[in-house]
Amino acid sequence: MGILKKLRLIYGKLYKSFGPQRWWPADTPFEVMVGAILTQNTNWQNVEKAVANLKKNKALDPVKLYRMPLKKLALLIRPAGYFNIKAKRLKNFLKFYLDDYGAKVKNMRCVNRHILRNELLCVNGVGQETADSILLYALHKPVFVVDAYTKRICSRHGLIPEDASYQDAQKLFMQNLKNDVQLFNEYHALLVRAGKDFCRKSKPRCGICPLKDLL
Repeated sequence: MGILKKLRLIYGKLYKSFGPQRWWPADTPFEVMVGAILTQNTNWQNVEKAVANLKKNKALDPVKLYRMPLKKLALLIRPAGYFNIKAKRLKNFLKFYLDDYGAKVKNMRCVNRHILRNELLCVNGVGQETADSILLYALHKPVFVVDAYTKRICSRHGLIPEDASYQDAQKLFMQNLKNDVQLFNEYHALLVRAGKDFCRKSKPRCGICPLKDLL
């Protein structure tokens, strides 16, 4: 079976089983950016608690967060784990967002995605997955986000080696599928759902997975 056909079949089966995921769950693009940093090395439920704390304190604003004392910010985002580290990373991003783009989403959306991606990767604490999450989900740039679930599912289905790099996994999608924001958004969200529910790192539930017929 060709790569394109298999990618389409995977998408079709997951969409039929799970339906639209409506990801990323946030009220504003800035909330997506904050969430992309907070979700590093934790689950989404913990991020939701941290974001709720920021909203409760009326602090989900780039200027307010940047001016907030580091210790107070760390306390508010504590549910997300690694809160001291993430508070510093968030401050680094906020400085970039304010200094380079005036804290305006529309200013970032006007920039070429390759240039913007390189700029984001220069921000201390922003890695490839975080940068691509911001590009895709907050700025609507056609970039495929790769995470552990994506690599695990694709390697188990023979699409990439188990030790494939982030770039190689990303190329699998971007070189074989139409570079479309909505498609990339939905496909990644569906892979995350499949990874959480079925394609687990240990004790995978292959027998009841929607993709079992493709193994």
